[in-house]
Amino acid sequence: MFTAMNGLGAGGTTNVILVDIANSVLYGVFSLTGFVGGSITNVIGVRLTLCIGTTGYALYIGSLWSYQLHGTSAFLVVAGGVLGFTAGLLWSAQGQIMLAYPAEKDKGRAFGLFWSIFCLGGVVGASIALGILHQSSLPAVSTGVYLAFMIIMLSSIVTSLLILPPNHVVRADGTLVEMQPSISVAVELREFVKLFRDWRMIALLPLFFTSNYFYAYQASVVSALYNARTRALSSFLTNLGSIVGANFIGAVLDHTPLKRRGRAITAFAVVAGIQLLMYSSALAFQIQYDLKRPDAAKGIEGRHWDWTNPRTRGPLMLFLLFFIGDASYQGLAYYILSSLTNDPFRLARMTGYYKGLQSAGAAIAFGMDAVATPYLTELLVCFALVLFAFPLALLVVLKIKDSSYEDEKTYHVENITAGDLHNAALPEGHGAKAESKQDLELARATPAEEGAEDAKVVVL
Repeated sequence: MFTAMNGLGAGGTTNVILVDIANSVLYGVFSLTGFVGGSITNVIGVRLTLCIGTTGYALYIGSLWSYQLHGTSAFLVVAGGVLGFTAGLLWSAQGQIMLAYPAEKDKGRAFGLFWSIFCLGGVVGASIALGILHQSSLPAVSTGVYLAFMIIMLSSIVTSLLILPPNHVVRADGTLVEMQPSISVAVELREFVKLFRDWRMIALLPLFFTSNYFYAYQASVVSALYNARTRALSSFLTNLGSIVGANFIGAVLDHTPLKRRGRAITAFAVVAGIQLLMYSSALAFQIQYDLKRPDAAKGIEGRHWDWTNPRTRGPLMLFLLFFIGDASYQGLAYYILSSLTNDPFRLARMTGYYKGLQSAGAAIAFGMDAVATPYLTELLVCFALVLFAFPLALLVVLKIKDSSYEDEKTYHVENITAGDLHNAALPEGHGAKAESKQDLELARATPAEEGAEDAKVVVL
């Protein structure tokens, strides 16, 4: 839903500079929380982390609503900071779930599924906005859009408590994600420091930093080009594009007839090609339209094109390509991390590192936009960062192993007593470690479905 709101351009308002400042604060705080978000997840558990992480989103949308009604700009900036803190927690916990819970062969599909659900929120949100605004030619979004978004966001605080911790999850092959729900603060601090000594994390730093950098440019251009209902249409299309891109790259990562390293290299080449096409097209668009930033002092106004204007079609397709490219970029980045380990605690830490750097880049990008940097300059900076990041990321991709199972301890249900499995509903054909041969035969003969009602463990 937050993505849908950003897709409306300037958070649905006409004050691009104020929303840029709020977003810069948001991503600045997010960058700090993101670095430690994985550690917080590992200590307090994924369920509580997710619950806390969802709270800031409704507050932020409420601040946009308040600004539209009362012009409370300070509240918007403060709410951006609060959201930055909570979002760092949510995304670290999300990374642990998405990267650690699936089997190695399904991690591309897991990303595609998650990103589709994530962007489905954007599709629903944009559809709500489109339904409310389809007969409006106003430049800003109505307050009814904010109210609808807030109600949906508030429901996530409760539903996040339904998520299971890693020690309650059994994969379809009978392996447990993890034996313990959390780790101690002392152990986490030690492992957190190790993360920054890993050469692979250093090499991936530019890739992570750049991953959301174009968001400020895209949001600002959409706000300058379109009226409210066309911005809603743009948000709808770009979220659909993200779903297409996520499932496309997920299929490449899981179904290319190669071993894991070969699939990662193939996906890298595909994503690099999309990025080159995306930025080349954007440069052509920027030069063709000679798009300049709205500036009342200089008499430069936003164009506020309506979707009935034929000139809207080209930019709409460009922004669609941007988000197909964005989803494939994110999928590649997550897959690289998931190829380095299957340990949920390490993956939570790595995801926090990723989101911290990503948010630092976004904070700087929105800061550039807030000081009225020319659009062409912003675009060239984005392109240059991508060209710098990808060769370094390739060094890590080339070192990916075909499996991490042999390098790390893997827990299998047959080697664990039933009491340690927390009444798990086990995959068919698997049974917990038995005290006697009779117990083992009984466990294997019992279908997983019979115990599903009382299960505390989800089977993937």
